[in-house]
Amino acid sequence: MISNGPDVPACLEHSPVRVVFRSGAVSSLGEEVARLGAKRVLLVTDPGIRKAGHAGLAEKCLMQRGIECHLFDEVEENPTTDHVDAGLRVLAGKSIDAIIGVGGGSSMDCAKGINLLLTNGGKMADYRGVNHARRALLPMIVVPTTAGTGSEAQSFALISDAKTHEKMACGDRRLPSQGGLRPHAAILDPALTRTLPRHVAAVVGIDAISHAVETSGSTAADEISRAFSFEAWTRLTDAFPHAVGSDVAESHRASMLLGAHLAGAAIEASMLGAAHACANPLTARFGITHGIAVGVMLPSVIRFNTSHKPGAYALLEDDGEVLATRIEAFLRAGDLPLSAAALPVRDAIREALPDLARHAASQWTAGFNPVPVDERACEAMYRMSLDRTER
Repeated sequence: MISNGPDVPACLEHSPVRVVFRSGAVSSLGEEVARLGAKRVLLVTDPGIRKAGHAGLAEKCLMQRGIECHLFDEVEENPTTDHVDAGLRVLAGKSIDAIIGVGGGSSMDCAKGINLLLTNGGKMADYRGVNHARRALLPMIVVPTTAGTGSEAQSFALISDAKTHEKMACGDRRLPSQGGLRPHAAILDPALTRTLPRHVAAVVGIDAISHAVETSGSTAADEISRAFSFEAWTRLTDAFPHAVGSDVAESHRASMLLGAHLAGAAIEASMLGAAHACANPLTARFGITHGIAVGVMLPSVIRFNTSHKPGAYALLEDDGEVLATRIEAFLRAGDLPLSAAALPVRDAIREALPDLARHAASQWTAGFNPVPVDERACEAMYRMSLDRTER
């Protein structure tokens, strides 16, 4: 369902998330919360979003509707179990009836994690996997300020273990009243992405593009998810070269934001693949930003998959080499590394290959890769990326 959206693809009608898409849409936050009947909320965000003024704007919109707001603004990139626990402490002795996430994927995922533990108790590890909640969750509304993760369209949260740094995918596709994690509404306001630094826009943009690519080849893809993937790819690839430029038009911001949401909806309807499976251990072990980790792996994963299954990504491009080269062109446009060979930790990656490959093969997303992969295949993809030295 969508409200007030220009140039909206028909496939979005299949999304169970209510979408408000327009410049200035954040002004409707109070109205959307009131629609839920909520009067007291927790607003989850990060220090950068607060500094940019977006959290304050959200609070103002809530207060104008008489909605009591408690603020948790300590989320960091790749949120951990510690961040979830810190958010819960803000609510000690307080009662709320909805949760708002404002920011990038980290804020939205942390909001989902807080929701799980607040309503169901226990610890995040208890919810690793699918459908482990036993009680209803609070309704959520999310306001993405980056065009990247598409978390606002998904019923999954990625929360890292604070001790091991391993990402835990915690998901529930049921209705929130049955324990599901999918937000009730997503407010897509292109104006909120104006504060994105160019480098951040490039990193999250590549992540969104990778979602369109991997979902298009997922073994779980169906007619609806492919429609989401194709529409996301079209919008993202048209807008990305402009979105990482010095003077970004509002239309390109809008295309990136909607494209990232469509790619997130594609993930929700299907799943990802080996690029994300290989990226997660790089982030956990070496602290490589998720978008960069996915970006350096994606061309090699495409080449590996299409060497075994030439039509793996035919929805987007018949020729795998053409597709991989195009991804490298996007990376180059964003001044991002083209391969693992360009990372400062490349030697450490090479030394850790057996361990990285084992962890990659065990990732849930690996099971949806268009070509079956095991530890040996994952190591081969890492080596392809390490051996590719072109810039």
